[in-house]
Amino acid sequence: MAGMKSIPFTVAKNEQFFDRLGDYIGDVFYDILPEQGFELRDEQIYMAFQLEQAFKNKKTIFAEAGVGTGKTIVYLLYAICYARYQRKPVIISCADETLIEQLVKEGGDIDKLEKTLGLEVDVRLAKARENYLCMKKLDPLAEYTEDEEILDVYDAVPDFVFDQGISMQSFYPYGDRKDYPWLSDKQWEQIGWDPLKQCATCEFRHRSAQTLHREYYRHAQDLIICSHDFYMEHVWTKDSRIREGQLPLLPEASAVVFDEGHLLEFAAQKGLTYRFNYRNLTNVLTGYQGQDVREDSLQLAEDIMALHDDWFDYISEIAVHVEGSSRLEIPQDKKMREMAERLEKMVQKLLEELVFDAELFTIDAYHTKIIEEYLEFFAYGLSIFLKDDEGVYWLEEDGDETSLVIMPRLVGNVLREEVFQKDIPFVFSSATLSQNGDFSYLAKSLGVDSYSSFSVASPFDYEEVRTINEHSYTDDIEKYEGIAKQLQDNEGHSLILFRSEEEMQAFRKWADEREWSFDFIFEGDNEISKIVRAFQLNKSSVLCAHHLWEGLDVPGDSLTQVIIASLPYPPDDPVFKAKRKHAEDPYAEIDLPYMQLRLKQGIGRLIRTEHDKGIVHIWKQDAL
Repeated sequence: MAGMKSIPFTVAKNEQFFDRLGDYIGDVFYDILPEQGFELRDEQIYMAFQLEQAFKNKKTIFAEAGVGTGKTIVYLLYAICYARYQRKPVIISCADETLIEQLVKEGGDIDKLEKTLGLEVDVRLAKARENYLCMKKLDPLAEYTEDEEILDVYDAVPDFVFDQGISMQSFYPYGDRKDYPWLSDKQWEQIGWDPLKQCATCEFRHRSAQTLHREYYRHAQDLIICSHDFYMEHVWTKDSRIREGQLPLLPEASAVVFDEGHLLEFAAQKGLTYRFNYRNLTNVLTGYQGQDVREDSLQLAEDIMALHDDWFDYISEIAVHVEGSSRLEIPQDKKMREMAERLEKMVQKLLEELVFDAELFTIDAYHTKIIEEYLEFFAYGLSIFLKDDEGVYWLEEDGDETSLVIMPRLVGNVLREEVFQKDIPFVFSSATLSQNGDFSYLAKSLGVDSYSSFSVASPFDYEEVRTINEHSYTDDIEKYEGIAKQLQDNEGHSLILFRSEEEMQAFRKWADEREWSFDFIFEGDNEISKIVRAFQLNKSSVLCAHHLWEGLDVPGDSLTQVIIASLPYPPDDPVFKAKRKHAEDPYAEIDLPYMQLRLKQGIGRLIRTEHDKGIVHIWKQDAL
């Protein structure tokens, strides 16, 4: 393929690629990196040998390596070389956008490799749809909003988006959330991608931010980096997109690396969810009624919309808020179930009527397809909802938008067939993949039948560079005052991790009423990479967050103290209730491992290099 980047070492005709790869990796770790000031680590060498076997034999491997082992450098080296050998990119799937930022930022691991080894890595980001601008929302909003920051976004939209006469050759990617770091999350919700919009029929479709970014990253030669959520969306939608004449979200890969791979199961569950927005069925059926269809069909559609409205109203009435979760619990209720059963039967009946309407040619094929697909989607989701113990469901509310979400409880069988049957290497990398060295729980939950594994500990002498103190409290004010003293004693330079957004906002309200000698930075006020950069540059500041338990990498003086505001047990929401229901000992099997893993990840934010040192404070509420 013309223009392909070359392997960074020579392979003679009588030599094997993996023999020369092993020699090259040895030269990198034993000679090149130490000459550039990198420390030679036995853990890194061992991991490199294990990964080489996985790539060579196209196997799945669980690579558990502690903080400071340099595991990212190892898998990046193999990924780049293997991509060039196979002439297909390697996909690196990360837990969230924060981890992606750590890989691609200036001074990040890819940047270090390029400068140290003289490589030019073709790395491109494939982000979830929520990260891209929606012109269908921004264009009309710009006509009446007085928000100058949103108008700045509108003014920055390229001319070709509006000018239908411009050649497609002049198109270029735009509209990434990261391009507008000044916007808060609330502002972005007004102009970011919206699942309620019909992208397939949008007049901006071929000029949209989402479309142009996809076209760009599909041509990556070395690495495509995405989130677990996006990778799983690719897996679940691949076949349907191909049937509809569309390209899959991601191109074929030569290998896949799952960074923080212990979080893949939930991303898989999330990717398989059925999301029913309150307005969607009404919008679809209103469009159906606008066609030339029979009176019986019109009446049935009217009855479905009326029952659907009553059903959603009733669910919203009985739903219960759960602290630390955006999921509202829907209690088991006979009336709600009976309404759902009636609704499913009526939707199935309308699908039958739709066949007759289509045969009469009173409704065009395009509208028939849209209506039929949504009704089938709606009916199948209801069937999961009505089956005992097969799905987990909850309600989500955002302003005046309400959605019913239905998620399958188990995804291992689907993953086994759709992902891990592929004859390519899969690498799981994390500091926490096993339970006391046993990887079987994770493997079973993901549908991985055959795998290799290893564990290497962190090389850091934690006892020498890190102090962990535990504190008890009886009420929030006592805790806040204790945290305030810890911040003042350390003169800032701190990360406070909260169990939930509610807990963080309660502290913020208390802190706003006091004078401080340093700045506070709160997650959600700006785009995440801007927040992290501000914290790094303002070395006396305090970063308050509820999502950054993992992935945050801030070495040096900016972060010398981590404060755990409360033990990070999972929320008592529908997903974790379903997990507890199927455990013999819910606390020991679900709550405690989750808390310990998250706590371990949070503590791990402190020591990122051999030069770091500091203190961790953990706050625990006294038993009542």
